[in-house]
Amino acid sequence: MSSAVRQAVSELCVPVPWGEIRGKVWGPDHGRPVLCLHGWAEYCGTFNTLIPLLPKECRYVAVDLAGHGLSSHRPPGVFYSFSAYVADVRRVVDGLRWTNFSVIGHSMGANVAAMFSALYPEMVDALVLLDAYGFLPADPKEVSKVMRQGMDEMIQFEKKSEEKKRVYTYEKAVERLLTANPTLSEQSVRILLERGLVQVEGGFVFSRDLRVNFKNIVRITLEQSLEMQLRIQASVLVILADKGFEAKISESNHQKLFSALLQGYRDRNHTVVTLPGDHHVHLNDPEVVAPLVSDFLHAKVLSQQPPA
Repeated sequence: MSSAVRQAVSELCVPVPWGEIRGKVWGPDHGRPVLCLHGWAEYCGTFNTLIPLLPKECRYVAVDLAGHGLSSHRPPGVFYSFSAYVADVRRVVDGLRWTNFSVIGHSMGANVAAMFSALYPEMVDALVLLDAYGFLPADPKEVSKVMRQGMDEMIQFEKKSEEKKRVYTYEKAVERLLTANPTLSEQSVRILLERGLVQVEGGFVFSRDLRVNFKNIVRITLEQSLEMQLRIQASVLVILADKGFEAKISESNHQKLFSALLQGYRDRNHTVVTLPGDHHVHLNDPEVVAPLVSDFLHAKVLSQQPPA
């Protein structure tokens, strides 16, 4: 594995107004910058198995998004939304002094990555979406219901006195995560739990903010999603898993919405690939995903001459 990233992994900490965003860093100090964004209720460990197989001349920063892993929870009364995560990405890259970089996102992280790439197109040169479409369009008829649900969940949560988190033994925590995510291997679960648990008296609690479970109250329609998609200037690689997100939506009425997004990428000569695997194929079977991502980074970023 001569191209493996052999540099020691270091910890990242970027101050934000309510605390800090934490993460992990791989690769040389002056390598081509690549930001890695994990999925909902996960942590930057989701990239632990993939990054060592990617081009060694890049510097990879994988963050724990706000409310996840070792990063600070948002202040009381504040909602979690894609647009808030996009603002956090802007804070992180400002902290890193990055002005031009690539982004790899999985699931929710891919949607944050695509929205960032649409709002700040001049900053992103290449975008990799892992088992996601980049946007999560809402049916306009559903938006009011979903917004109300998200608000009610938050307000109910705030009415409870200090919410006590359930304490688990380590093995019970592994079992809990395996049950919630049947597509994860046990090894993958243990990787995620490195940053997903906090030791307390009597065992462990999950580190994530319980509020990340509430319905996202900031929704965008297909029309808005396609308009944002048009603004992305980066080269895009979409890697779908045949038993992943696509399998889920084929059973729902959302299929038309996502087909339109995929067509949007194809119409602009971006690459859409479907691999055998499940929603966590990048973590469970990184050797299947790595060659596609590596070739893409080589072609779109590493082989390009830096501007004079």
